[in-house]
Amino acid sequence: MNLTKFNYKLLILCLLLGGLYSCKNNSEEKETAAVENSEMTDPWDKADEIIKNITVPTFPDTSFNVQDYGAKADGTTDNTKAFADAIAACNEDGGGRVVVPSGKYLTGPIHLKSNVDFHIEEGAEILFSTNKSDYLPVVHTSYEGMEMMDYSPLIYAYQQENIAVTGKGTFNGQAGNDNWWPWSGAERYGYKKGDPNQRDEHNLPRLSKMVEDGVAVEDRVFGEGHQFRPTFFEPFECSNVLIKDVKFINAPFWVMHPIKSNNVTVDGVTVESHGPNNDGCNPEYSKNVHIKNCLFDTGDDCIAIKSGRDNDGRRVGIKSENIVVEDCIMKDGHGGVVMGSEISGGVSNVYVRNCEMNSPNLDRAIRIKTNTRRGGTIENIYVKNIEVGQVKEAVLKINTHYAIYDNQEGEHMPVIRNIFLEDINVENGGEYGILIRGREESPVGNVNLTNVHIKNAETPMLVENAEPISFKNVTINGKEITN
Repeated sequence: MNLTKFNYKLLILCLLLGGLYSCKNNSEEKETAAVENSEMTDPWDKADEIIKNITVPTFPDTSFNVQDYGAKADGTTDNTKAFADAIAACNEDGGGRVVVPSGKYLTGPIHLKSNVDFHIEEGAEILFSTNKSDYLPVVHTSYEGMEMMDYSPLIYAYQQENIAVTGKGTFNGQAGNDNWWPWSGAERYGYKKGDPNQRDEHNLPRLSKMVEDGVAVEDRVFGEGHQFRPTFFEPFECSNVLIKDVKFINAPFWVMHPIKSNNVTVDGVTVESHGPNNDGCNPEYSKNVHIKNCLFDTGDDCIAIKSGRDNDGRRVGIKSENIVVEDCIMKDGHGGVVMGSEISGGVSNVYVRNCEMNSPNLDRAIRIKTNTRRGGTIENIYVKNIEVGQVKEAVLKINTHYAIYDNQEGEHMPVIRNIFLEDINVENGGEYGILIRGREESPVGNVNLTNVHIKNAETPMLVENAEPISFKNVTINGKEITN
């Protein structure tokens, strides 16, 4: 082959360009294959990985009996100091178990410390004081997604690690129509017209204005003279938290509220509390949360995942993520597993499987609620193997127009996408099988139903402003639903 100098250079150039083109094609093919493989990955493998990577606290085999620190199980002696002394001794000794033997114990707030397992034995009942001043001085806490300085939660831990509340005993918040609940402003919970309540100008409106104006949390001081009910158990900025086997009753407000916390395990817990805002478990700004084997019978949402309200959620800027709920029973409640409404920081990677939801007083099974003041991105929600006996309103409800206060319209358009329901059987679907109300400016995206069978729904579906739903083997009232 006789090549001139020019032809030889041209040949080399062609070979180089061909190689680059080939490499580019190979690279693109690999990227495409990677995307396809990623899409084919079973999302439940991610749920298993989250569980595997959660650190569950362990403790030295050392016990500190509260009775050795002066606690008396007579139901009338104030054991606040005895509990605090036992917790402090356990913490200072390097950790272990603080044991509350059988009997009734009256106390003020319990403040946990690192490396302490607060263990209440079977037959033990802790009665929390009805004297509001016992919950002072104020601590750094939160109310409906807004941080503040207020009455201490009944059980509280601030910036601690390796903590637990365990045992077969009962925590009794002693809230009722004559204690804490009337502050909600609802007559059915003991409120009388003219009495102070949380919606008075010096309470929620004042706190909301502070949030809007960006007032520093340490300057948002409430407590005495104000009407905000405390949460029951609140680990605040904690890591490696275990709540196991205990029972909560008669809560003032939200029951379990891990906020800004990481590695949280809730196992075998029973919540039976039907007061106002008595949500069972509310992870907020929290990640790597495992809720399993629990019974929720509540006055509000059984599980509600949060991430701050309005400007506070955007200020904090932490989404709740990597949350697995499994093998739980949901009875009464506004929703079985809920995301919102305090959701401004966003939520992602929520996995719900192998649960039973059934009560004439359960309003929805799966619920997402937000609006244009809250905003937030809610994405990657997976629900599988759920048996629903009956719900009042809807099996799946997504609402971007949620409003219980006066003005809930703003400039923060919510984004909701990637919702997957699989292997769901519903005996009585309530008013709607599926109820979705998106926004024209931001339609609900990528909702997928597979092997979902809903019976006895008054209206099969009401869908507004959503991308087309993907249906695979779905029936509502015996009729197959197709794309």
